[in-house]
Amino acid sequence: MSSARIAAHLRDILILPFSVVVVVPYFLYDHHDDRILANIFFTILGLFLGCAGMFLFFYTVFLFKKIGKGTLAPWSEKQQLVVVGPYRYCRNPMISGVLFIIIAEALMLHSLSILIWAGCFFVINTIYFIVSEEPALEKKFGADYKQYKQQVSRWLPRAKPYPQHPSGA
Repeated sequence: MSSARIAAHLRDILILPFSVVVVVPYFLYDHHDDRILANIFFTILGLFLGCAGMFLFFYTVFLFKKIGKGTLAPWSEKQQLVVVGPYRYCRNPMISGVLFIIIAEALMLHSLSILIWAGCFFVINTIYFIVSEEPALEKKFGADYKQYKQQVSRWLPRAKPYPQHPSGA
């Protein structure tokens, strides 16, 4: 991969997920915040949820690079529809991974304000997908995306994986 493509990936990660999981929570977190769920169980649950979210996020970024031939950013044109790996179960596993990380931060820091931010992040993304991203994907990928959209939920994973095309897309 060229250094320009690596720089584009790093730029988009810093602009979007880094801002959402590091910058915003940093400004929201208050050591005197309304403490929620302040016990070891929720701290450990947060740790596991955070690890799962990080794995899901980095795996889906890899799939966008390898199969989609683009970055995670909406302004980065994808060349191919990605319907492999976790995308066979849920249409937005990358955002789910980021959401898991934010919820994990709220649990580990016992922060109500970060938990509220997680809810806001979810609502903002749901509106964005309905209004902008899904219509754009329908326009770009046509019947393939419409069929995928009908069979795979935006957020809740399917029990059975979506059938994979022979080409891997």
